[in-house]
Amino acid sequence: MAKRGVQSVVESSGSDSLVVELYQKSRGAEFGLTVEGFDCILQEIARKTFAGEAAPAEAQQLFRSLRVEELVLARACAAGHELAWEVFLTRYREKLYDIAGYIAREPSAARELADSLYADLYGTTMRDGRRVSKLTSYTGRGSLEGWLRTVLAQEFVNRYRRQRRLVSLDEESEEGAQFAAASPEPVSVVDPRVEAATDEALGELSAEDRYILASYYLDSRTLAEIARSLQVHESTISRRLDRLASSLRKRILASLARRGMSRRQAQEALQVDVRDLRVNLRSRLAQETAHPAFSKKKAEVPGETIN
Repeated sequence: MAKRGVQSVVESSGSDSLVVELYQKSRGAEFGLTVEGFDCILQEIARKTFAGEAAPAEAQQLFRSLRVEELVLARACAAGHELAWEVFLTRYREKLYDIAGYIAREPSAARELADSLYADLYGTTMRDGRRVSKLTSYTGRGSLEGWLRTVLAQEFVNRYRRQRRLVSLDEESEEGAQFAAASPEPVSVVDPRVEAATDEALGELSAEDRYILASYYLDSRTLAEIARSLQVHESTISRRLDRLASSLRKRILASLARRGMSRRQAQEALQVDVRDLRVNLRSRLAQETAHPAFSKKKAEVPGETIN
């Protein structure tokens, strides 16, 4: 399919009805945002995502995937809308302190880290007559809470690096340092309990289940290709994938509960972007048995159940 400039895509394929539908879902009117202003935000995100070009279907798919309510809230806050800030603080203030507490460990350092972020989010400086706010870089492609977690973690790393540069070589020499290039301790943007629960759930899968997941999600094989390799019907693989996804979610939620999370906390934690997980999915889903072995026991393929 031929690609064209993003703006023409928004005008033709990203139809007025889609823009209006998403605008109403975003509740932008509550913060004084017009349909035209909302459309401009969509165009801006599309230009960044597709580097100026996109197929009509790609643009529509992108727009439908955006968390438009959180996106509009972030942009309204960046513009200094008072009601938007009240909503933002109600929803995220305590969460920010909780995230900062996990990252910085020490309570006073955590509160300082969280408080310092508000200036950057609110936009205390002006450039070309416009407020400069970090919130303008949020694109709605993941949860706002996950984005805030990433920003906090990066700020913590930046502070660590600045503090390291303030330590003189003489001081390090007195401590017996070898002057190796120092790097900050890795900061997990994702709660490690989520990573551990995900790793545990994947590890409990059978070799056959891992083969199906790896084939579909990592190797981009079609349902028909996977079905042929296991000598079952394509619909069996489709149902199997759906049930695997549901089963994995339940297992991860149960594992998070065992690790001290409430159900609400666990559900919010699972909104994390999978790209932030420090779990080697390729390694975890690697097969212990070559898939031809599965065809030898094709009569045993549990097409209707999940172990």
